[in-house]
Amino acid sequence: MSSSTSSSGSVVKKVKMGKRVEKMLKDKGGSTSGQDNGDDDPNKTPEPYICTGIFEADFTEFCRRNLLKDNEIPAVVIRPKPPCAQAPPDNKSKDSKDSNTSKDPTPDEGVDAANQEEAPPKTYVTKDKYAYFRPVVQVEMENEDKPTTVTEIYIRGWKIDSLMVGIFKQCWPIIEKLSVVNLWNVNLSEDVVKEFASFLPQCQNLKTLVIDGTWCPEEPWSLLIGEDSLLTSLSLRNNGITDKGAVMIGKALSTVKSSNKNLVSLNLSGNKITDVGAVAIANGLRMNRVLLSLSLANNNVSDEGAKKLGEVLSRFPLTHEEVVERRKLLSEKGSPDQGLLKSPPPSRRDRDRPGSVRSSSHMDKTDKKRDKSSKKKDTKRSEKDKDDARSNRSSADAKKDKDDTTKGKKEDKWKKGLLKASIASFVADTMSTKTSKGKKTSSKDKRVPESDSPEILEAINPLLEQVESMDNQLWIPGNRCLINLNLSRNKITDTGMKGLLLAVQYQITLLNLAPSPAMKGILRMSLTGNDVKKTDETYVKLQEVLLARDPYYKPPEKGEGDNQSLAG
Repeated sequence: MSSSTSSSGSVVKKVKMGKRVEKMLKDKGGSTSGQDNGDDDPNKTPEPYICTGIFEADFTEFCRRNLLKDNEIPAVVIRPKPPCAQAPPDNKSKDSKDSNTSKDPTPDEGVDAANQEEAPPKTYVTKDKYAYFRPVVQVEMENEDKPTTVTEIYIRGWKIDSLMVGIFKQCWPIIEKLSVVNLWNVNLSEDVVKEFASFLPQCQNLKTLVIDGTWCPEEPWSLLIGEDSLLTSLSLRNNGITDKGAVMIGKALSTVKSSNKNLVSLNLSGNKITDVGAVAIANGLRMNRVLLSLSLANNNVSDEGAKKLGEVLSRFPLTHEEVVERRKLLSEKGSPDQGLLKSPPPSRRDRDRPGSVRSSSHMDKTDKKRDKSSKKKDTKRSEKDKDDARSNRSSADAKKDKDDTTKGKKEDKWKKGLLKASIASFVADTMSTKTSKGKKTSSKDKRVPESDSPEILEAINPLLEQVESMDNQLWIPGNRCLINLNLSRNKITDTGMKGLLLAVQYQITLLNLAPSPAMKGILRMSLTGNDVKKTDETYVKLQEVLLARDPYYKPPEKGEGDNQSLAG
């Protein structure tokens, strides 16, 4: 009986949804099937179909135009939801019913009470034989009465080939409110992934893409987060991604000349990424200042990958390519001012002439020898005027040089002070030493109110940040935009934990010296299930530091402990 009732209920839902679609199509003047016009003349080429924005109607029409039979077309159904808990009955209504029954008793009271008892809610739904294995496209809508309000699409357990992705390419960009696409175990090929990457940017509101449990030998997942990508969240769990795919993903996150500007969350848990892939992803975080959450849980990352991540989170030296790019950016940034400074004064025009053209002074020497007496006065006056002009200009230049040197000395002193404070706190192992050194640098914090200005909230190239020169290298602060890092269930030992601890301590120091609302640093880090004991000093200390930075952590109040002791 249960199977028959459930099947009848599902049929009723499909009929209702079909009626709604037909009504919408009639209002728009469309047709529910593309075969209505083709019955008159089968040899006639069908007219181009104009999408209506109703996913079910557009999807079925394109499937029929691609010569798919009705029993081969995946059904579009509303995604099932768990049963809602029933609200408890009101006591007042019960009392009123009891009073009424006491006044007017009926002989069939026991039978009515038995019939009024409702059946318990079901946590499962039964289907017909083999119906569970048929391809289905599940959708969620803002309003089930309006088929044009599809917001999420879910596909489970059937292969998406090139024919089906071509149909999706025509349907999905028309759906205005589509924001989530969730695919699981869909067996994608390299060409299908490339096709997805080509038309997903056309879906303006699509921000979340989930492709889990799908293996692809070529691992072209980096194409989904290219420069044109609008995705803010990407999940690639349990896809068998190796270091090959991780290297390409790291390059897609950022290079010296380009960076992804939209992706906020990246989940790569449950794959086969080792230290090589972790280092590549860490290099992708060097110039990326958009990603907020990264998960590398349940992989094969060990100490080398953890150290590289800690280096990128704290500070790192610039490579030769990065130094060259930094100089280019600085030259482009100051190009209008440099163009004015390069224009020579009128007294120095002779220097800009080529060597083949002789100046007028060489020609004047022969004339002076011939008639010295006639031109002595003119030459003396001209030389005096030139000397006066040069002296005036040299005095003005000297004043400017003095001003520039004084400003440069002040900035150098301020940078040296920050450098000493950051180095001292970076070497320190305990929090008590950091608090004592923080008092010394409190007088210098008065010079850093510029960090609170709203201009820092704008996107700034990391290569243009403040540089520290150490060991003949240029060092810049690391990535402080990443706030959530998941490294649980890997192979990290105590040596890798030390690198992560130093990175978190360095971020706290920079935050105390120059607070920034946009760069808070790591706030949550998951490290459970690694090759380190829970009683290890470094691990315990790292957990204490992270617990204080967790935004959801609430320290116990002082009165709670006293009350518990008195109650005990």
